[in-house]
Amino acid sequence: MRLRRQRPWRERGVAVITALLLTTLAISIVASLFWQQQVQVRSMENQRLHLQTKWILRGALDWATLVLFQDGVDHREYTSLDQVWATPLADTRLDQYVERERVEGETFDASLSGNITDACSRYNLRNLGLGKGQLSESQVEIFGRLLRNLQLDTGLARRIATFVAAGLPVVAGEENNEPTKQVQATPVIGAPVKILQVEDLLTVQGVTPAVVERLRPFVTVLPQTTPVNVNTAPAEVLAALVPNMSVSEANTLIVRRKQAAWRQMTYFASQVNSESRPLTEGSYDVKSDWFLVDTRIRLDRAALDAQALIHRSPALVAGGGPKVVWIRQY
Repeated sequence: MRLRRQRPWRERGVAVITALLLTTLAISIVASLFWQQQVQVRSMENQRLHLQTKWILRGALDWATLVLFQDGVDHREYTSLDQVWATPLADTRLDQYVERERVEGETFDASLSGNITDACSRYNLRNLGLGKGQLSESQVEIFGRLLRNLQLDTGLARRIATFVAAGLPVVAGEENNEPTKQVQATPVIGAPVKILQVEDLLTVQGVTPAVVERLRPFVTVLPQTTPVNVNTAPAEVLAALVPNMSVSEANTLIVRRKQAAWRQMTYFASQVNSESRPLTEGSYDVKSDWFLVDTRIRLDRAALDAQALIHRSPALVAGGGPKVVWIRQY
């Protein structure tokens, strides 16, 4: 009789435990659904922010091409650092221009900054090769002087030139228009690699990441051979163009350049060209057609740093005007 009376109490205890387990399971399922929904919402927000940064970058490049186009119309004969394109864009707030649902108490940051750099102010590594393994001996000498000015091993000049020349499939001597001696480069072991950016120099023996970082502000890689713009070149590159010129003498030229830019090549040549300092024909100019646009975008949690190469061809040519050649995101 006692056992029969105790069974209902045990059954009630099992029912309570079962109800608690079911409640816990239901709460876990609901919490998991809420968590998945929150993840999806955050993922959609991130995609929207990323897409907005893309549109902001596109607008920034459109602005840069417009500035370069107008500057090309106003200054056709020369390119200098006192022109509008050389004015950097300070950190500009975009909060009022980007549509976004505001959350109470949330700090929303949207900013854009950037600058335009004359790509022809740097030494173009593409100048070292003439195609089909041919080296430009005069350009190798200029690059060697640049390495000396940067306190780097001048022996790297010929090794880097051999690497660049091996990756050039066509003869490009006509582009440079320089009556220079062609030298057959030493064959490169393995398949030739076309140089596309400064980091590709790491495949050359003796070139370390430290050497690349040292070279980065002074060299570039452009789709075709280009002369150095003496109106925008730094002292190290300017001194490399002129034989037997020191960096301190080049700094003196830069001070003189700030007072009045060289509007014609003859003005620059008259100040530095002499029997002891013969200039290489076609290695320098006073105007530029290639520009680098650096853009920094901050949009809430999203951040985008990009660099674009713009070619400013004459507007009078069919299909002319500034065009974006490539965009690299970091």
